Amino acid sequence: MSGTLLVVAGAALRAGRLLLTRRPDGGAHAGLWELPGGKVEPGETPEEALGREWKEELGVDVDLAGVEPLAFASGAPHGRHVTLLFFRVPSMRGEPEPVGVAEVRWTSPDEALALPLLPADRGLVERLARGEESLLPAAPRGGGA
Repeated sequence: MSGTLLVVAGAALRAGRLLLTRRPDGGAHAGLWELPGGKVEPGETPEEALGREWKEELGVDVDLAGVEPLAFASGAPHGRHVTLLFFRVPSMRGEPEPVGVAEVRWTSPDEALALPLLPADRGLVERLARGEESLLPAAPRGGGA
């Protein structure tokens, strides 16, 4: 395979706890924890892909107008180049549930580092664990994450 695969992930923080999902058994990176997201499909913007993925995986609607670029990771861990765009997700409608993932968990960044994390997500989680919570301001009260 050639070319770059574009992937998105969203970071939501609620009361100092980060939203993580666990990949289902039997697929790529089975059982690893990650910030929820997925591949950008042809014709989609990264933000649209994030909204679609969160709906499919978590059953929630992301407020795309509030989504902000946060960080990125880039590399070719398994031979194909992947660019991962991280977005801050300040609000969503609904409560995340494991619709297309094995498990959903709200965890502190320190607790997240003790989990088997997807390697591409580890750097951002490490920054949060070092006290860089300002990367992800908490959502306003009364709505969403």
